[in-house]
Amino acid sequence: MNLSDLNKIALAMVTPGKGILAADESSGTIKKRFDAIKVDSTEDNRRDYREMLFRSQEAMSKYISGVILYDETIWQNAKDGTPLVKLIEQAGAIPGIKVDEGTQALPNCPGELVTVGLDKLAERLKKYYERGARFAKWRAVIDIGPRIPTQTAIRANAHALARYAALCQAAQIVPIVEPEVLMDGDHDIDRCYEVTQRVLNRTFQELRVQRVALEGMILKPNMAISGKKCPKQAPVLEVAEKTIRLLKSCVPAAVPGIAFLSGGQSDEEATAHLDAMNKIGNLPWRLTFSYGRALQAAPQKAWSGKPDNVPAGQRAFSHRARMNGLASTGNWEAGLEKQAA
Repeated sequence: MNLSDLNKIALAMVTPGKGILAADESSGTIKKRFDAIKVDSTEDNRRDYREMLFRSQEAMSKYISGVILYDETIWQNAKDGTPLVKLIEQAGAIPGIKVDEGTQALPNCPGELVTVGLDKLAERLKKYYERGARFAKWRAVIDIGPRIPTQTAIRANAHALARYAALCQAAQIVPIVEPEVLMDGDHDIDRCYEVTQRVLNRTFQELRVQRVALEGMILKPNMAISGKKCPKQAPVLEVAEKTIRLLKSCVPAAVPGIAFLSGGQSDEEATAHLDAMNKIGNLPWRLTFSYGRALQAAPQKAWSGKPDNVPAGQRAFSHRARMNGLASTGNWEAGLEKQAA
């Protein structure tokens, strides 16, 4: 493992003013998104949609540092035969790959899941590296409910995340470590804080046991936020202050950067929360975004599967990328959203 090269890539992924596009929706998830805009989820349509994003010159070159791809996408070529990974590289962004294989029920833990995909991961990583991937992503899912999460679920998922991260670094690939505490449910922000703290502490404990070099990884956590069904939604500043307090108590300063997931927040909420954290500032690591839905909902709707709508889709994508780029340096203002509208 060449740690100095891994560290360079990790720092490039959290370049101030830029963030990561999560375009790694599984076939099932992209079908749901396409159903919502009445587009058939065919291989060609999925390719055309992602090609539209990767050819958005302004967004990709100015505001996107890297793109997380799905296995299907990393092997696809654009309509003119150019590999999609090359389009990403030509825009100055880094190609990455989602390597987990989804979740399974965790034995003896009703309602809880564990992420799978460690078998043969070492061989898969070699092939992804040859194809151009320089970072990877693995998502663990922790749900909050009555009597869950259990310590069993937290430990099983943290252990898998750490094993994955060690395998990535051995393959000269930067791991994005994503322990997601879901915002579904009616819990308040303090319950989210308490569970996320337990999850992050256990994750870093396991990363140390697996000898993962913290300087060569990126953390992709949830924010401390109220559950979607909670009657009292925490305001933006409370989310920002509690998330920063939480991260400072759990995340070592050696980690180069933290790229948040949006986790079901609306586009503007995800941007406002990130901006508020960066306005507080004085942080040991860089804070940016690694959004899927919060970057793509608007361009998907504008595009709606029609070739004539590609410029509109690219404009919508550039706008969201720019807003989040500004938020990653604490320079976003709500008024900028109205201007574009």
